[in-house]
Amino acid sequence: MIAYHDEEWGRPLHDERRLFEMLCLEGAQAGLSWATILRRREGYRAAYDDFDAEKMAAYDDERQSLLLMDARIIRNRAKVSAFRDNATAVLQLRQREGGLDAFLWSFVDGEPIVNRFRSLADIPTQTPLAVTISRELRSRGFRFVGPVIVYAYLQSMGLVNDHLLGCFRHREWATR
Repeated sequence: MIAYHDEEWGRPLHDERRLFEMLCLEGAQAGLSWATILRRREGYRAAYDDFDAEKMAAYDDERQSLLLMDARIIRNRAKVSAFRDNATAVLQLRQREGGLDAFLWSFVDGEPIVNRFRSLADIPTQTPLAVTISRELRSRGFRFVGPVIVYAYLQSMGLVNDHLLGCFRHREWATR
């Protein structure tokens, strides 16, 4: 978890595949700890063709059934189904709106929102921005993208900098 925080969490990201991967994984985390998902991330990558959306959108029912037996991932029927639906939705988003990168970063005018929190207790679990993005994602066919999940996603992908003021990453990633 320390390495994840120090090297990844909150770093502004623009890579389409990684943005898609993390959107899926944030949804998989619902009701679980992030540590649980992070420990299984390599298993998810292997099971889901390294989050190749074109391949994932084409998964047939037999492939979905095999995923439900794969011990490398969380074997929740709704979450497995959502990954395939999200792959279809992200492909449509790429065609219509340029992809997740263009779509997401348009909500923050291309620059991270930099918060100035001093303690973990100050950090909200959702914001009006997360509610708006959640609604927009759902309207485009994405699943497991409620406002709390979306806010965690915005934080992890660096669209919102919620590193505490005393954290060495706060200033570094505030301007990327």
